[in-house]
Amino acid sequence: MAVWTVSLVLVSTSTTPAATLSDVTIAFEEVYPPTWAASWDAVGLVCGDPLQPVEKILFAVDPVDAVVDEALTWGADLIITHHPLMLRGVTSVAANTPKGRIVHRLIRSGVALYTAHTNADTASPGVSDALARAVGLTGPLSPLEPDTTDPEGRRGIGRIGELATPLLLRDFADQVTQGLPATAGGVRVAGDLDRLITTVAVSGGAGDSLLGAARAAEVDVYVTSDLRHHPASEFIEQSGGPALIDTAHFASEWPWLADGAAHLGDALGRAGGPNGATVETRVSTTVTDAWSQTFQQV
Repeated sequence: MAVWTVSLVLVSTSTTPAATLSDVTIAFEEVYPPTWAASWDAVGLVCGDPLQPVEKILFAVDPVDAVVDEALTWGADLIITHHPLMLRGVTSVAANTPKGRIVHRLIRSGVALYTAHTNADTASPGVSDALARAVGLTGPLSPLEPDTTDPEGRRGIGRIGELATPLLLRDFADQVTQGLPATAGGVRVAGDLDRLITTVAVSGGAGDSLLGAARAAEVDVYVTSDLRHHPASEFIEQSGGPALIDTAHFASEWPWLADGAAHLGDALGRAGGPNGATVETRVSTTVTDAWSQTFQQV
């Protein structure tokens, strides 16, 4: 895995007692309730003893071997990831399977694993709020696809916002590139590079299911990940619609990690959470994008 150097998000430590895993999960779920997750999703505690002490928490996008390596090197007691390890049912966690290997490594090392996925996507602020700020949107944000169960209308998938100063598409695409972690695939753009961009829709992670919502919102550009050829091609062929910016899936969700760490710190009370406990949090510096290299014809 490639490594992208970033500043770490740290919560000050003290000599007060360590929080338990139960303390941490209760506090985290006050911010990102599991009930907000989609019905098909798998969120919550994957492994770990609720009574075990937690002093160091690593936030990462993916529960993969490289992230476990980083957690063990740092001495983390808990890993909180955005993507689930067990999204689909399994019948075995034998150590000779990829998922089983992760589970065995974590349990042997006494490291817990917790996942916040679509509940963090729909939260306000959530994954797309962090993406919106990372690419330069300012001012109030509204959901691209509102959560109909939220009476306040703040939660939902994706966000819509504006740039403080309009930019040409070529310049905004560069701003997006600079605001996100570097990945082998980089950033792809569809549309007139001289188009003036003011209003922007974003959705962290795979977002082509929201192409229709982006068009209906009449924004100037839609920033998301994992756009497929045919939906993107048909979208651009329809005149008058938004331009498209396609980023690596990992890159579009990575900005949320710092937000998640900060909100957990707030929920625990930073200077003295449950029973005066404090935790130290860190954002993973490991790029876990699936693609490691891009080759260009010459």
